[in-house]
This record gives sequence, structure tokens and C-alpha cells, in this order.
Amino acid sequence: MKELLLPYKWKYLGWLLTSVGAFLAILYYVFDFNFVMPVFAVHSSFLETKMFAFITNNFADELILLLLISGLGLLTFTQDKIEYEYLETIRSKAMAKALLTNMIFLFLSILFIYGSGFIAVLIVNTLSIPLLYLLFFRILKSREKSIGRSED
Repeated sequence: MKELLLPYKWKYLGWLLTSVGAFLAILYYVFDFNFVMPVFAVHSSFLETKMFAFITNNFADELILLLLISGLGLLTFTQDKIEYEYLETIRSKAMAKALLTNMIFLFLSILFIYGSGFIAVLIVNTLSIPLLYLLFFRILKSREKSIGRSED
């Protein structure tokens, strides 16, 4: 997995993109932030269905998701400042826990959430794996450090 990781300096860009995406998400949901622009749509169905056409659309929600996905992706796939061998094991465990937690969440959502609420679940689902991975990675890494310190 180590060969898949970007250098540590990419974490700064990851934090920047994630922060801007989170800030714009707050503006979008609290203050109804709009960013209307023409976009090329492979498929669009609002009042009428269009395929392979230019439409005018509020691009804010797409921009927010692109920023969050790219930022969280960079945070997920960058090395730590100090890399040591056991981090690969911690990364593997964190990813397994993130995938399992995400699958349970999605399974329960399919059973109990219906209608437009399920669309919100799918949007959350696009961000949940990297978020859960980062959470589990930090928890497992801090446990490893505390165990390592107690053995010294």
C-alpha cells in the first residue's frame, strides 16, 4: 500500500480542499448558496429529460462534493510525516473497519430510509468511507502510540 501513498506535502492541499468544501457546504445549507453556470450534462431530468446537452444548473452542490471528495481523498492517500512499518497494518485495519461500518450503515439505510431521504444517505455515503477511514486510522494510531509508550 505504501506505493499508493502520495508524499506528506499533499496533506496540506487535502486539508485546504476539505476545509473549503466544508465551508461551502455550510453556506449551501444555511444560507442557500448558489453558483449557477452552464454545464454539459450527459443526462439531466428536471422538468424535462435531456441527454448530451448544455444546461444551466446550480453547480454549488457538485462543487462542494468535488472539493470534499478530492480533499478527503488526498488526506486518505498521503503519507504521515514520519512513516514507520506498522502504519501499513494500521491503514489496512482502518480501511477494513471503514468499509464494514459503511456497509452496515448502507444496509440499515436501505431497510429503514425511503424516498428523498435515501438520496441524502447516498450523498453521505460518497463521503463516509474516507471519513470513517481517517477516523479509524487516527484512533488505531493513537492506541498504538499509547501502547508503545507504556512499553518503554
